[in-house]
Amino acid sequence: MGRFIPLLALASSALAWIGEVKEENGVKYQCKCYSDNACWPTVTDWTSLNTTVAGALKRATPPGAVCHRSLSTAGVSNASTYNAAACADAQANWLNEKWLTDDPIASLWPLYTNNTCLPTSDPNSPCTQGFYGVYVIMATTKAHIKAGVDFARTHNLRLIIRNTGHDFLGRSTGKHLTELRGYGSLIINTHSFKDVTFTTKYTGIGNWTGGAATVGIGMQGRELFKHCFDQSPPVVIVGGECPTVGWGGGYIQGGGHGPLSSIYGMGADNILSFDAITVNGEYVTANAVENPDLFWALKGGGPSTFAVVTSLTVKTFPEVPTAGTIVNINSTHTNDTAVFNKGFTIFHNLANHYTDHGMFVYFELSTGRLHIAPFVGPRMNTTQVEAVLKPLFDQLDAAKIPYDKYTRGFPTFFQFYIDMFEDEQPNQNSIVGGRLFSQTDIKERGDAVAEALLFASAPTADVGGFSVGHILNPGYGVPVADNAINPKWRNASSFVITNVIMNGDESWELKKERENIQTNVVGAALRKAGPDGATYVNEGDLNEPNWQTSYWGSNYPKLLELRKKWDPEGVLYTQTTPGTEDWSVIDYGTKLCKAVS
Repeated sequence: MGRFIPLLALASSALAWIGEVKEENGVKYQCKCYSDNACWPTVTDWTSLNTTVAGALKRATPPGAVCHRSLSTAGVSNASTYNAAACADAQANWLNEKWLTDDPIASLWPLYTNNTCLPTSDPNSPCTQGFYGVYVIMATTKAHIKAGVDFARTHNLRLIIRNTGHDFLGRSTGKHLTELRGYGSLIINTHSFKDVTFTTKYTGIGNWTGGAATVGIGMQGRELFKHCFDQSPPVVIVGGECPTVGWGGGYIQGGGHGPLSSIYGMGADNILSFDAITVNGEYVTANAVENPDLFWALKGGGPSTFAVVTSLTVKTFPEVPTAGTIVNINSTHTNDTAVFNKGFTIFHNLANHYTDHGMFVYFELSTGRLHIAPFVGPRMNTTQVEAVLKPLFDQLDAAKIPYDKYTRGFPTFFQFYIDMFEDEQPNQNSIVGGRLFSQTDIKERGDAVAEALLFASAPTADVGGFSVGHILNPGYGVPVADNAINPKWRNASSFVITNVIMNGDESWELKKERENIQTNVVGAALRKAGPDGATYVNEGDLNEPNWQTSYWGSNYPKLLELRKKWDPEGVLYTQTTPGTEDWSVIDYGTKLCKAVS
């Protein structure tokens, strides 16, 4: 017995598809349609959709539901879900990113699902839908996606596009921290679209004549790197450092940084064409000639914002020798806070130096722990990497900062990536924020930037934090790019994701307090230290002040105009993306509604 359960009766007697009008804090809203509205689709409607998608419509069942006797969902009858074997599998794989990304609806960060219906040894414990949607189309064809888009548009439903659930901000659940429960979303899962084809000479639109790959939207980072390596001769592609990120989804559509970005630019800098389905259900190609405005917007304008991408064509490059170094400063070396802080400051103040040599650096920072894993030197051998890093170790030695390190070289980037990068652990609870610091910020205010990042590890006496850093400069390899990515990325030096640590079971009031700490304590310190910087739509603070400019800079007015052209009614919605200014989740965090007065 699997996790999927048959479509069940829904409370509805719909005659019209318009959601209810509500008022909150003196503002009148027109809402999406939900299960407690007369406009909610009838059983016949859902059955018809299921027929159209050849049985691919399933109840959206939380991955931990198999450990519970029953699942309770608004608008859907309670259903028996317990399965001892499947429960054991869920418990064994709860920290396995691939298992989670292969799930129809799971999120890698459970805070944004309200930590609902987790795997448990007590099957009698309650299991609710939490922040998850209600139904999911497990799409295997473009026609399935089109049918889901058409159904959501026609019935005015909240629509979620879910590829992998690798999403720091919870957008792929359709929810965010201040929402109380999953309420009426239809999910389209695009994870099965994994076709990839390669050519050694691109002959399509534009001036590029090198290699290219056409990649299905469901392809993930590591598997795409492996496909590239398996070519003869092997090639590389710009992707993220995390193996499970959905490469063509939020990664590319948000911009996409990674280990090769300092030499080849952002992921979206290298896109040659998109195939997509518009919110009107039309199949379109977007490139420099066909629908060029949509092409521009999809290259960094935000995930699930302008259309539903089904595949994309991207530049490939010849494989490159790569060498790198791993460095640690932690409690095995020193418990002296001043010594540790000095060591981190020396390391981070050299960010411009690393990027001036085309390097990428991935680091983790928390109280008393700096783990740099790794420094990445594309087109370098070990001697060259050690030469670039000599100023770092000279300064650490002169300041008597203890550390450990090792350096390795590989004939290809792929071999380096498999050996030197470490998998991250999913199912952690934290509220995410962050800052992109520019070359100018590091040059003129490096000590202040380092101090702000150290502060983020313990912003208050009772709140802890940790940060994940990426030192890179896409402008080193691609100084000019015609796309929607914030132009600040062309002068980037260090992009750091900050996390305010949570347990996941905090009260509403405490969650709001921790949100405030991320935005107005940690975030305020980062903004003050790096005034020339920006923020990143894929890995930022959902409450970022002035997010339109902070995420997209001077590109935002054009993006807003294009959103009004390609999705004027708001069929697609992800928080803090272009055109969502008038949309809010109201009624105690349950309903997505648009302000009308």
